[in-house]
Amino acid sequence: MEIAVVGAGYVGAVTGAGLAGLGHRVSFVDRDEGVVERLKQGAVGFFEPGLGELLAENRERIGAGTDLAAAIAASDLTFLCVGTPSRPGGWCDLRAVRGASREIGAALAGSGRGHTLVVKSTVPPGTTAGVIRPAVEGAAGRGPGEGLRVLVNPEFLREGSAVQDFFSPSRIVIGSDEPAGTEVLDRLYEGFSCPVVRCGCSTAEMIKYSSNAMLAVRISAANEIGRFCKALGIDAAEVMRAVGLDDRIGPSFLNTGLGFGGSCLPKDVRALVELGRSLGQEPALLSAALAVNDGQPAALLDLVEARIGCAGRRIGVLGLAFKPGTDDVRESRAVPVIRGLLERGATVVAYDPLAMDRFRPLFPGIEYAATPGEMLASVDAVVIATEWPEFEDLDYGGLAVFDGRRCERARKTARLYEGLCW
Repeated sequence: MEIAVVGAGYVGAVTGAGLAGLGHRVSFVDRDEGVVERLKQGAVGFFEPGLGELLAENRERIGAGTDLAAAIAASDLTFLCVGTPSRPGGWCDLRAVRGASREIGAALAGSGRGHTLVVKSTVPPGTTAGVIRPAVEGAAGRGPGEGLRVLVNPEFLREGSAVQDFFSPSRIVIGSDEPAGTEVLDRLYEGFSCPVVRCGCSTAEMIKYSSNAMLAVRISAANEIGRFCKALGIDAAEVMRAVGLDDRIGPSFLNTGLGFGGSCLPKDVRALVELGRSLGQEPALLSAALAVNDGQPAALLDLVEARIGCAGRRIGVLGLAFKPGTDDVRESRAVPVIRGLLERGATVVAYDPLAMDRFRPLFPGIEYAATPGEMLASVDAVVIATEWPEFEDLDYGGLAVFDGRRCERARKTARLYEGLCW
């Protein structure tokens, strides 16, 4: 197929590269000329294992540009992958989705040919039916059933393993409000062996939000119990290992620590909370999951203050990305940790294997070490904020370590060791 991918950020870049890897011809469209130029060279402006290689292997099937109309005119199928960031208060910002939908419709105006638009962007339930479809059809000058199909195909890509997730997904969800609307995506995914869920557009949108909400609730439930364990002198990991053996519960997403971050879970749970309130319901459980998550960095800071005090101390922060295997610092738990240390009078020295360049604009005034060894040699204490595997190879001898991610090496070698939930 000839496929246009509108929005070449994280989801768009991985989706487009994966589609090219399946043998399709892909045209990326993005407003950012820097993004476009990098894609033309087979590169992206962020780190994702295997993505650069995938782009390079399929460069003959990949194009990139800023001209949306030209890309739509040459394509059979368009994936909408623009961002939907949080607005103040938590609701989802749909301006980019609405604007891109209008542009796609305008590019199809007067052509008379059929076209399929697939919504990959994470949007609240009802958005495709109430916002995207009317915007596309209105700009194209067509009514329902006049050759424009609009589907929802949410992404379930995990940063750090997104390429693998594209080619080996846990499930494929295809939302369509037309009985025959799934034919194109059925052909696109016919070689995949995972379960395929076919449903309405709003149901598909809700599946995406609900998946992230369930993960967030599990993490926060484990962390709340973990705080109890800490107060009682119990190792929360030992508890959760046994809890996870119950096949009704399972072991995934029960690790205790600083909590979740990134571009999906916090944003999507906040949007779901606001959706519930718009329906006249108070989402107590989801609100509590966010509150517990927001409280974990403060709990770690309280440990530092209680054991060694922050004022006048040089404190290192190991890990700035929101998770290992990525350079993404969106909603990183290191942000509130560093902010809290600075507010308490500490001097902060930070290190991360990949994310320091992205983190510097957030905190330009702190120190950044070239190596973890350089950082450890210059500080009084260390906070571990990201579970990078290489942090297990360090010697923490002589230091006080406050661990938000359960580094066993730190536990064994630190002069003073405090885990957040153990």
